[in-house]
Amino acid sequence: MISPWQLLIILAIVVLLFGTKKLRNMGSDLGGAIRGFKKSMGDEEDKPKEPEWLEEQKTEQPETETEEKPREKQN
Repeated sequence: MISPWQLLIILAIVVLLFGTKKLRNMGSDLGGAIRGFKKSMGDEEDKPKEPEWLEEQKTEQPETETEEKPREKQN
């Protein structure tokens, strides 16, 4: 099992190799990617999918235009 001291030594070596600025950029890029993935997954779940029979009814029914009658002026 890895002890906390071993983790600190590994962390120090990684910081020495990459530097804090590069690690910060990599962390923010990873966080942005995860946020974007969660957002895209949530967008698809939020949209309720209409049943096929309802979609077919929409395409079968022609839209009728209603004509407006001119209103008579009231005195």
